[in-house]
Amino acid sequence: MHIAVAGNIGSGKTTLTQLLSKHFKWEPHYEDVVDNPYLEDFYHQMERWSFNLQIYFLNSRFRQVMQIRQSGKKIIQDRTIYEDAHIFAPNLHAMGLMTNRDFQNYTSLFELMETMVQPPDLLIYLRSSIPNLVGQIHKRGRDYENSISIDYLSRLNERYEAWIQSYTKGKLLVIDVDNINFVDNPEDLGNIINRIDAELNGLF
Repeated sequence: MHIAVAGNIGSGKTTLTQLLSKHFKWEPHYEDVVDNPYLEDFYHQMERWSFNLQIYFLNSRFRQVMQIRQSGKKIIQDRTIYEDAHIFAPNLHAMGLMTNRDFQNYTSLFELMETMVQPPDLLIYLRSSIPNLVGQIHKRGRDYENSISIDYLSRLNERYEAWIQSYTKGKLLVIDVDNINFVDNPEDLGNIINRIDAELNGLF
């Protein structure tokens, strides 16, 4: 079984992945942020490093999805391959930070990969307002994230909403994270767990 958590930068994906993996005894698969050789360069010089970064993420996520399906385990994944292709890469292209040539190359590669991967059994989308995202990003204090602009986050949020509206690949659970605190409030986490249980009951 494959559960995936999607959402903008700072929406709480990694934290929720940790909490749910602990509760359900699912094996967590996280985004490769620590070992990513392009991330810091990208935030300092987006235009130069956008294609390299997106190819790195695409490769890493494709490998992850293939391993998830082959393992036969119950796995929860922090961010999906679809977010790279439907949100981050097109956004960089639209902002003039990825050339037409690179974007076409990237899209062609993703479309090939997509024929070989299965979507998650359940997608959990964390919906958040921009002020909430900014607060969370500042709170975790990663140096390379200090340069992320409100405009960049807003564009990503718009693309997330458009993608979620048209998502038909499987079961979808949307959680509005603005007014809940699943880290410090056990009741909020309990409500999320109950909603996931309700969605998954139809899976077996």
